[in-house]
Amino acid sequence: MSGSLYVYWLIFALMMIGLYIVISHGNLVKKLIGLNIFQVSVFLLYISFGKVRDGSAPIVKEGIDTYSHPLPHVLILTAIVVGVATTALGLALVVRIFEAYGSLEEDLLHERDAASGVDGPS
Repeated sequence: MSGSLYVYWLIFALMMIGLYIVISHGNLVKKLIGLNIFQVSVFLLYISFGKVRDGSAPIVKEGIDTYSHPLPHVLILTAIVVGVATTALGLALVVRIFEAYGSLEEDLLHERDAASGVDGPS
């Protein structure tokens, strides 16, 4: 196995940690944290695709023959902005849920919905 694959193993480990947090925790804030960890691992994966061994920034200079591809980096900049916006929206929803239910635990939210006679999503 090549020595350069450790980056992909690290990215895979981050993905699995984020997925585990989302699945195993009932707290909505912890789920958002898990989603953000998963999101960061996807960002790192795309950035690693854009790296070329011995590649330089895509600025034309004499003596440079190999360039790294800038498109994955540009796409990730956009994804970071979208990720921050969705995290802010998620946190705003968590605040509203806490105000309405008094809890952030998923099980308690389902119990309170069932007790009040509110049907779940169809």
